[in-house]
Amino acid sequence: MKNRIIKMIFFTLAFSFAGCQLDEIQNPNAPSVGSFANGASQADIQLLASGLEAVMRNDLAFHYDTVSILGREYYDLTGVDPRYTGELLKGPLDNNGFLTTRAFAAWYKVVKSANILIEAVENSSAGFTDEVKNSYYGYAKTLKAYALLMVANRQYTNGIRLDVEDPDNLGPFVGYTEALTGIMALLNEANDDLSSASGNFDFSISSGFAGFNTATTYRQFNRAVAARVALYQGNNTMVLSLLGNSFFDINGDLFNGPAHIFGLTGNDIVNAQFHVQGQSGQEFMIHDSWVADAEAGDTRVTEKSFQLPGGTMFDGLSADYQIAVYDTNVDPVYLIRNEELILMYAEANIGTDNPETVAAINRVRNAAGLGDYAGNPTDATELLEEVLRQRRYSLLAEGHRWIDLRRLNRLNETYIPLDRAGDNIIDAFPTPFTENE
Repeated sequence: MKNRIIKMIFFTLAFSFAGCQLDEIQNPNAPSVGSFANGASQADIQLLASGLEAVMRNDLAFHYDTVSILGREYYDLTGVDPRYTGELLKGPLDNNGFLTTRAFAAWYKVVKSANILIEAVENSSAGFTDEVKNSYYGYAKTLKAYALLMVANRQYTNGIRLDVEDPDNLGPFVGYTEALTGIMALLNEANDDLSSASGNFDFSISSGFAGFNTATTYRQFNRAVAARVALYQGNNTMVLSLLGNSFFDINGDLFNGPAHIFGLTGNDIVNAQFHVQGQSGQEFMIHDSWVADAEAGDTRVTEKSFQLPGGTMFDGLSADYQIAVYDTNVDPVYLIRNEELILMYAEANIGTDNPETVAAINRVRNAAGLGDYAGNPTDATELLEEVLRQRRYSLLAEGHRWIDLRRLNRLNETYIPLDRAGDNIIDAFPTPFTENE
């Protein structure tokens, strides 16, 4: 039974690709994992590359819902499963329950998919040049690092496995600091691959990566993710350096960035984070404090929330506003976008170039209909609080609040409201029972 989740992923991936579709990507034959690994054709490799992007969308809503609930951004008050208002808010989390195992398995499926693609390219019979191989390697390693970062942020000090290439000989669990170091190394390795890659990718990539679909532009995405890792490592100098090589643009479109896309045809899937406004059974409710604490005139409040007539109550929790971040069930979900990069830039400049911090803060505030920052422009603590406030409103439901509070030593009752007796603050998901060594 030990290590079962990661081992089982290997044997289920062949079936997963059969259900993946992005734009016109199809896989009618569902080849086996083994056929990909040894002597795969160009068409096989292209299918694996497209499937890697597709499989990343699986269980996205579950990941974002659970970390957002832990950060008290919103609650699931639908009553579909009382564990969302019980176990997830009170703890302890069951190390053998779906709240622990589901996202863990989903992200490691992405990691395994990337490993299969890399192995298939290495052993392919397609006669790829080194430049073409490097484009595949850089693409796969970047998405692998992204998935490892997502699961590392869930597991935190409980650790993750960086090495899962051999399902019968898995690498050890490593702590959060070592995990971030390993993820950064993988991103840098991918960046090196992309710098020596052919200009155009040899495979189809969805319209969600429009503007990031060549080796050069995809490197900008890679460097943006690396900047996020550096921020978590507390290395502001590195954050600024990496942002300089990313798609960061303080005056650019806040929603520029690669995204997961969805569809209603064929084997495609919808954006499960979309909730129909005012409809029973869709009571994913923003915490009342998010609305109450907002500045007057902040357009993000009206854009991202819907006042439910009469509000709702379940399990001793009540709320008045539905979450409305997405307008339709085919809206994109961004892997990372320019508004986050601007706020990273603001944070990384605190204490070294405060005017740049203020300029970045004002870019985000003004876009939300707010006036310029009126606080002390030289007080590092005030500036950080303002950045954190803007991240709270700009990045609602994008998986950041819980992580931000934790990394900035603010995961406490000042920032995390405990609305009922017995509610607790949880800082990490436990290691799944079947992964215990």
